[in-house]
Amino acid sequence: MREFARREWGPLYRTVREALVTRRWRAVPMTLGAVALTSVFQIVQNQPWGFRPVQNLGSVHATDPLWLALLRTPLSLFVPALDLPVWGALAQILLVFGIAEICIGWWRTLLVGYVATLAGTTYARIGIALGPDHPLGLPESDKLVNDTGPSAAVVGLAVFVCWRYRAYVTGGVVILLMVGEILVKNNLAGKEHLAAIAAVLALIAVRVAIWGPPPVPPAVASARRASLP
Repeated sequence: MREFARREWGPLYRTVREALVTRRWRAVPMTLGAVALTSVFQIVQNQPWGFRPVQNLGSVHATDPLWLALLRTPLSLFVPALDLPVWGALAQILLVFGIAEICIGWWRTLLVGYVATLAGTTYARIGIALGPDHPLGLPESDKLVNDTGPSAAVVGLAVFVCWRYRAYVTGGVVILLMVGEILVKNNLAGKEHLAAIAAVLALIAVRVAIWGPPPVPPAVASARRASLP
């Protein structure tokens, strides 16, 4: 078990630990900005005067015109879902965005996060058009769901970082957990998480097809050398 943990999580742990020890908060400026922005949105939307402006900036529904949904999607990632505790969203951003920012850089973190979020938003429209009788469809009532929060981006980033750092078992577990979520609670959020995973896997496939496998991260290469007899 110790050998598995060292091989599966060792490179990721060493990369994150070294960055936090040497640079501290400067290692994750984008993540801290995202946490601050999410906190501000949460505070403002709970004020009598603030709910409507926040919804106008970052709330997405499947009934919105496509151009409006696309315009709001970047900020929708940082608007906490109304039916979930805000600390959950803040913890997800701080942990997963922070690890991703250290391991793959801030702009790749945003790119993957937005691809995953956009995939979920797009799927909601397709699922409602397919209808509840289709295996991939959604009930008509889901068109009124307030589709915000970082969860799709978090799931997509977790899969991408696991692929990048060769933590394949962990990435597989994340995917299986999302499939299990659908089996337990077949709702819009669960299906959007699977759409996010599918989009990130497609992004990985395109990246490998065009540029080939990415360079082995230094921490992964070091772990491989250490495991040699």
